[in-house]
Amino acid sequence: MTNELMSLTWVITLSAVMWVPYILNTIMVRGLTDAVGYPDDPAPLAPWAERMKKAHYNAVENLVMFAALVLMLNALGISNATTVMACNIYFWSRLVHYLVYSAGIPWLRTLSFAVSWICVLVLLWQLF
Repeated sequence: MTNELMSLTWVITLSAVMWVPYILNTIMVRGLTDAVGYPDDPAPLAPWAERMKKAHYNAVENLVMFAALVLMLNALGISNATTVMACNIYFWSRLVHYLVYSAGIPWLRTLSFAVSWICVLVLLWQLF
């Protein structure tokens, strides 16, 4: 497995577990029945849980581009120090984004998102 595919595996793993804390908050706030159902007037989640949910959605949306690029690079046999670095930085910037978004730190949230977006552009550039 290439380093890029390993980074993709870690990004997928991170995205796969991001929902756990905010779902636990949903169960605590609304109870199990309302958490798995469709209540007419659901109790609001804790602010951190709402932010965490948004961070997770953002991670999933961006995973589509990242995964497609990594898979295209792999199919074309493109792997170099730049692609490895971009993939590693992408993972860490997405983890930071999730944590600082959940904590409500706006400037770091924006910076970490921008770093991950630049990594996507770097991978795209490697295809050209």
